[in-house]
Amino acid sequence: MPILNKDMTLCISLAARPSNLGTRFHNYLYEEFGLNYIYKAFAPVDLANAIAGVRGLGIRGCAVSMPYKEDVIALIDEMDASASAIDSVNTIVNNAGHLTAYNTDYSAVQRLLAEHAVPRNYSVILRGSGGMAKAVAAALHDAGFAQGTIVARNEGTGRALAALYGYDWAPEVGPLTADLIVNVTPVGMTGGAASAETSFLPETIAGARLVFDVVATPAETPLILAAQALGKPVITGAEVVALQAEEQFFLYTGIRPTPDQVHRASAFSRKP
Repeated sequence: MPILNKDMTLCISLAARPSNLGTRFHNYLYEEFGLNYIYKAFAPVDLANAIAGVRGLGIRGCAVSMPYKEDVIALIDEMDASASAIDSVNTIVNNAGHLTAYNTDYSAVQRLLAEHAVPRNYSVILRGSGGMAKAVAAALHDAGFAQGTIVARNEGTGRALAALYGYDWAPEVGPLTADLIVNVTPVGMTGGAASAETSFLPETIAGARLVFDVVATPAETPLILAAQALGKPVITGAEVVALQAEEQFFLYTGIRPTPDQVHRASAFSRKP
C-alpha cells in the first residue's frame, strides 16, 4: 500500500458490528493494483451525520451493512435501479458530492445461485425480512424460484415482502420444510446474542437439499456446520461478501478484478 498521504482516496463501511472483511478485501486489492486508496470500517453513532460526512469529506465509496440498509435511503440523492427495485442499499458512490445508492447483494446472490446450479423448481424458506432479506428474496424470485415462504416475526414487513414476490408468510418455521433454506437474520453472527444458535431446527435442516446462510462472520456459522455434518451442500455468507465486494470495488475504482484476485482478496480478508 502507498505510504499514507494527503491525496489518498478514502472508502469506508458503516455497520453496527464492523468486521475486518471489507477492510482487508479492499485494501488488499488497492495494493494489488497500486491504487492510492485506503479503506476503513466504522460503527456510526449517528447515521445521518455519517452520511453527511461521506458527502462533505469527499469519501469516494461507502458500504452499508445491517441495520442501515433501509435507513440510508432518505439520506442519499439518487437510487440506482439495483437499490430502488428492492428499497435496500448496501453501497453508496460519491461523485463530487452527489450520492448514488446501489445494491450489490442482489447481483451476488443471483451469481451464486447460478454458479451452484441450484434447480429453479426448489421450494424455499427464507427467514428474515430486513434489507438483506429483500435483496435475497428479489434475487430468488427473479431467478425463477416460484414457491417460497418468508418467515418473519414482524408480520408487517414479513407479509409485505412475501406479497411483493408472490410468496407465503409465516411467523415461525414450525413444521415447514423446503428444498432450499436461507438464513437472512443475525442468528449465528459472531458477537451477537445468538452467535451459537442455528436459525433453523435440526429437522428442517435435515429435510433441506441446500442450506444458504448469508451471515459472513464466521465463515462457517452454526447453521453451515450443522448442514455440513449432514452432508448437505451449502452456500455461505463468505461467498456473498466476496462477490458483492468485487462489485463495490468496481464501482469505487472502475477496475474489475479477476476471479483469482477476488479469491485471493477474500482469503486474505479471513486470515486471523
